[in-house]
Amino acid sequence: MDNSSSPFILGLTGGIAMGKSTVANWLRQLGVPVLDSDQVVHDLYNGGAAVGPVDAAFPGVAIDGAISRPELSKRVVGNPEALRLLESIVHPLVAAEKALWLAAQAAAGQRLVVLDIPLLYETGAEADCDAVAVVSAPAEAQRARALARPGMSEGKLAAMLARQVPDAEKRRWADFVVDTGVPLEETRQHVVSLVEALRGRQGSKFRRIMAEAQALKAAGAAAEAATEANGSAAAAAPADGSAAGAASSEQQT
Repeated sequence: MDNSSSPFILGLTGGIAMGKSTVANWLRQLGVPVLDSDQVVHDLYNGGAAVGPVDAAFPGVAIDGAISRPELSKRVVGNPEALRLLESIVHPLVAAEKALWLAAQAAAGQRLVVLDIPLLYETGAEADCDAVAVVSAPAEAQRARALARPGMSEGKLAAMLARQVPDAEKRRWADFVVDTGVPLEETRQHVVSLVEALRGRQGSKFRRIMAEAQALKAAGAAAEAATEANGSAAAAAPADGSAAGAASSEQQT
């Protein structure tokens, strides 16, 4: 794969009620493909590839062919070992879906693509991005927006913010900051300018992501083949230790 087919990967992130979804929609309107990581997980849990292995690890969490998030939460919340097990199942599946999506965008000739990842810095996903744009707003604006949402409370907001990297840290680490605390049209123009600037850039992370995806696929195929081979060997062996039993009987006679 030559470099000309490697799209520039922009990571898009931001805390709750910062306006990230609005920015993502503007990017789509500008013709930039956006992969919503939350939607990827939703699809994997609802009839997707995660249902079988997650239900095998946490029996009973699958209901009518889909993972029940409330039931799954009961198993993993407050249980670090269970959470690590869940992540070990889901993260490779998400990575595979991301690689497929990126490959499709590259094949379509897209020069700029966006990975919309709410917990980008929290999960180390910036490693897969050529640059990161953080959507940000003043703390008082964020709080007002969040508390205006149905079902939101001061306590719930505080708990959510505690799980996220502070906005000041994200702003410092980001390559670009999209300020949604200014008039809407000013923010939108910033997004337009950002797209115009990045469409001409050459990406460097795409090739590594594709190589890692191929390696994971090959490892999975090898593991599956080994499992099948072990199953065939077990089926061919004498059942119930009959060979050992016969030898023991001969020695006793």
